[in-house]
Amino acid sequence: MSEKTARLFEELVDLNYQLYSSLFLKLPLDAVEQTGTLLPLLVEDCEEGLQEGKDPTTIIDEFFEQHRPEFSEKEQAQFLFKIVQYVERQVVLIDALEDSSYSRIHQLDSKNALVKLAERAAEDGSTEQLANLLRNFGVRVVLTAHPTQFYPGQVLAIISDLTEAIAGSRIGEIRDLLQQLGNTPFFQKSKPSPYDEAVLLTWYLGHIFYPAIGELIDPLAEKFPEQVSSNSQLVSIGFWPGGDRDGNPFVTTETTLKVAARLKDAIMRCYHQDLRELKRRLSFRDIYEELDKLEKRIKAERFTHPETEESEGENVTVADIFSCLDLVEQKLQDQYQSMYLEKLQSFRRKVNLFGLHFASIDIRQDSRIIASTIDAIATAYPDSLPADFKDLEEAELVEALFSCKGQVDPARFDDPVIRDTIESVGVIRQIQASNGERGAHRYIISNCRGPVDIARVVALFRLGGWGDDPLDVDIVPLFETVNDLQGAGESMTRLYSNPEYKQHLSHRRGQQTVMLGFSDGTKDGGYLMANWAIYTAKEDVTRVSRENQVEVIFFDGRGGPPARGGGDAYLFYAAHGKAIESNQIQMTVQGQTISSYYGIKAAAGHNMGQLLTAGLENNLQERPDRELDDLQRNLIRDLAERSYEKYEAFKQHPLFLPYLEEMSTLNYYAMSNIGSRPSKRGGDGKLRFEDLRAIPFVGSWSQLKQNVPGFYGLGTALKSLEELGRLDACLELYQNSRFFRALIANSMQSMSKTNFALTRYMEKDPRFGEFWQDIYQEYQLSKEMVLKVAGQQELLQDNPRSRLSIRLRENVVLPLLTIQQYALMRIRESREDNDAERLDVYEKMVVRTLFGNINASRNSA
Repeated sequence: MSEKTARLFEELVDLNYQLYSSLFLKLPLDAVEQTGTLLPLLVEDCEEGLQEGKDPTTIIDEFFEQHRPEFSEKEQAQFLFKIVQYVERQVVLIDALEDSSYSRIHQLDSKNALVKLAERAAEDGSTEQLANLLRNFGVRVVLTAHPTQFYPGQVLAIISDLTEAIAGSRIGEIRDLLQQLGNTPFFQKSKPSPYDEAVLLTWYLGHIFYPAIGELIDPLAEKFPEQVSSNSQLVSIGFWPGGDRDGNPFVTTETTLKVAARLKDAIMRCYHQDLRELKRRLSFRDIYEELDKLEKRIKAERFTHPETEESEGENVTVADIFSCLDLVEQKLQDQYQSMYLEKLQSFRRKVNLFGLHFASIDIRQDSRIIASTIDAIATAYPDSLPADFKDLEEAELVEALFSCKGQVDPARFDDPVIRDTIESVGVIRQIQASNGERGAHRYIISNCRGPVDIARVVALFRLGGWGDDPLDVDIVPLFETVNDLQGAGESMTRLYSNPEYKQHLSHRRGQQTVMLGFSDGTKDGGYLMANWAIYTAKEDVTRVSRENQVEVIFFDGRGGPPARGGGDAYLFYAAHGKAIESNQIQMTVQGQTISSYYGIKAAAGHNMGQLLTAGLENNLQERPDRELDDLQRNLIRDLAERSYEKYEAFKQHPLFLPYLEEMSTLNYYAMSNIGSRPSKRGGDGKLRFEDLRAIPFVGSWSQLKQNVPGFYGLGTALKSLEELGRLDACLELYQNSRFFRALIANSMQSMSKTNFALTRYMEKDPRFGEFWQDIYQEYQLSKEMVLKVAGQQELLQDNPRSRLSIRLRENVVLPLLTIQQYALMRIRESREDNDAERLDVYEKMVVRTLFGNINASRNSA
């Protein structure tokens, strides 16, 4: 299978890339003479120069001396900017080639993973058990606006068209699209607003998720019609743009309402199109008339204006749609021999899944902001809480917050963040009235430390207009740091012991959602400890939830690359044992994860099917390699602690933050206009580790091609056990534990995208030389040890598709990486010389290289 996959990739992607890339380089796009002709020569010089140990400045200077000695420094910079543009578009070409051949490379046949699971269940006699699982099981994919990919909407559209043209081998059309791509800007002159981010992601909802989910569940519904058709959460979409306030002061209540209206309009567009298609088949007079009336009502509602929420037509409810479908279905069965009944039922299932909301908007805010808001309310409304409430012990404080009385007026508060925090709870009610309860029903508490933070949110809802009414909202703690993860079980135990909160849970179907964040966990504790802390937190929270007759639902902040907790989602969820509740799978996806896993219909259907299959298998089948015995558990804990000790010492090194600030692209994320959210927490100019956001933190290591958060400490941990004579135990653990295999595989993926030759010049730096050496030595050790444990000769030996894709992409972006390091070196020179004009040119060059480098890393998801 691996050899076949490798051959398919080489045939469909690698060889076609050589063909189409040569075509692209000959297009008349040059602003600088013969840029396309010289690019292959630059690639060759970069490869050979880095192998010979030359630094990026020497490589670039020698290139110009040999090929364009007449260029001034200004002309050299113009040429390098043009190279960046070429390489960016070569990355798009690879994206389109991989997308166009997705089904063949992944060897997708007519049966999706769910249908195969149903067939296996029939063979082993577990069909009834699977049917029962399907009544309540669910997968939720939550789209976030975090800036990890930078294609503007018009470029995404070209990629889509280019993918189709490549699939059809339409050379003329491919040439035209490549030329269009060459003249279409990638760079955004201004930051997008949160609403802009929402609009961009809504494209994926209508064009990808809506049809893909329908095609995914239709075959399953043939085998389990009642269970699938009645389960409105079997596959659902969450949405953070416009609702995620954590560290983003630009998200307002107005934004949230506009996004909700946009989502409702988007699903109405999908329903309108489906009804038009149904009418083409169900052309029988009385049935056609019923569908036509519904279509006209939905068409009228489509003219809802997101800015004003005013509709030119009569509001359509879900009940209205089902009433029409019930009538039509009955007539089809009674009078027309059930013709095209499956098409009608397919549409019904989508209405059941998407309602009027399409995707559920999550509201998220940091616990410290919520605490400040409650303090401000207590000062402005002294009767709402006890006068001494800040001095109370935890249990008394929680009780006081749950018992708060009154209603506050947000307009009384001058601070816009506090005012918005209060208003946001009222916005949830407005969205529920328009889009249904599923339109907005979760409030996520970032940096949650325990029951007090949850009680503050309950108080916020009570004081913000909900009063004594039951809260139609799930309060979701997000545990992120290693300490908070380790204390998550105890935090939930104390929360469950509160009678008022238990009453709230009874109104929420006895379910408690708990979010566990990977991005900040990896930043805080390093790769191995973050993953182990999350795994054990899930076990702890599962245990205490079961003891309290609460069904816990885990929501994973999986980021994109393994360094932010991402990697292969199927491997991750398939490794969960019985000690971890898995009645639902919920995870965030963002940036390149969206485009690589869900960017085309075939990929979206395949990957959501894999998630559903992993979760159902966990509940359906006994697999010894999903369970950890005491010896395995102790071994992983030992490895995690040794890794954490190494990472913590590295993190506390006095050069840790200076290295990132001075030698990486960390400070340039804020200049790149890639997202609406500020690149760090905190308002002052001083950089503190706790204020670092995970995306620029992990991204900076990635741009350096060092990928520290994806491996650092792993090699030291494994080597220390080898020295103690326990390596055989690690090899046995790899063979027998899915969880450990997934950890090693994802770390391999991070290490396969390193290139220390790019920054080897730092080894001689008088300040940072030893620091660079420490990183490099840990990388070498980690690579050596994971290959030894996995029994492989090269990284990702057992995953040729990923290995070949990474290799191709890394080769393509090598000039960008070299140019970026060249620019960073010139920036340091310009600062020493106080040359502001020169500094500005090279800083812009660094920012421009960010785009292609990250877009090329979509296979890290």
